[in-house]
Amino acid sequence: MISPENSELFESITSDLSEKGYSVNQNALPQHLSLQLLDQLHVMSRKEFDTAGIGRQQDHTVDNSVRTDEICWIDGSSEAGEKWLAWSSELREYLNSQLFLGLFSFESHFAHYGPGDFYKRHLDAFKGQSNRMVSIVVYLNTDWQSEDNGELVLYDDELDLEGFKVTPSLGTVVAFLSEEFPHEVLPAARDRYSIAGWFRLNGSQAGRIDPPR
Repeated sequence: MISPENSELFESITSDLSEKGYSVNQNALPQHLSLQLLDQLHVMSRKEFDTAGIGRQQDHTVDNSVRTDEICWIDGSSEAGEKWLAWSSELREYLNSQLFLGLFSFESHFAHYGPGDFYKRHLDAFKGQSNRMVSIVVYLNTDWQSEDNGELVLYDDELDLEGFKVTPSLGTVVAFLSEEFPHEVLPAARDRYSIAGWFRLNGSQAGRIDPPR
């Protein structure tokens, strides 16, 4: 059962993913959830964040020429994290019911980009090599101005050299097919906060559940 406050946004995301493979909705996350997640960030210690890397599990490496942000995985141990995961679960169920994607699980983390930090152009998943299906990004920055920079640049495909920019303003929700859209994060002039998450297929083999991270 989709809550009334989420129905319009979920319908928009679903329609956009079906028609063009990506969706950008400004100021769309319920305000009470955006503010609660922002409050959670304010009380977190920097020690809870780790330098972000690239690759998964045994292939995971830190490469500061590719990305320089820091992350903290969301496990639902805080009230804000629990509500975020509940919202994400509701979206996952809606996408499955409308698009029959077979999304099985979800993983997400807070991301902090300090002034000058970046994440160069990349794909969240490579065809046939990952079970990440849909990527989602939510921004948690108040009063973001054009001179603050730090935009997400989403490209149509590998040949697209221009892309289009998304301002990382509070409550903006971006979703896109993980295997289809290269993207990057441009350096910001101030601290920049977001949540990055991925809806995943079931990668279990021989009865063993593939862990989300």
